Amino acid sequence: MKKILLIGKSMCGKTTLTQRIHGLDIQYEKTQMLKYSDDILDTPGEYMENRMLYKALIISSYDCDVIGMVQACNEEHNVFPPGFSTAFTKPVIGIVTKSDLGGDVERACEILENAGAQKVFVVSSYENKGIEELVKYLEDDNGQLEGDK
Repeated sequence: MKKILLIGKSMCGKTTLTQRIHGLDIQYEKTQMLKYSDDILDTPGEYMENRMLYKALIISSYDCDVIGMVQACNEEHNVFPPGFSTAFTKPVIGIVTKSDLGGDVERACEILENAGAQKVFVVSSYENKGIEELVKYLEDDNGQLEGDK
């Protein structure tokens, strides 16, 4: 399985997604520092919210195979600048979380695509929707799914 770096705003669902992928009980846990969990590197939301900390994300990305930009569909604010993915030398995907909460999934996808996500996954960690497709992508040696270019 590819090692993925999860980046995004505080409370966007990075830790919950990590728990779901690993089959753990879902419980709120504030990420205070970089946290390795097998093949997932979970980052504090403050790293994305504070431009001065972008360099920590970039340096952390060198130890990973793919970058996952995470945007909750019920989040009004966008922390991903246009073309943000160009800061990384690895493939960048987008992950729209909290799709079960009835937010604006289309807008969240657009935010991630504008930031440079090559593929966007829509998931709900609580309803276990979209998780299987994301895991298949991470397990695929080529990193591509049907319909990818």
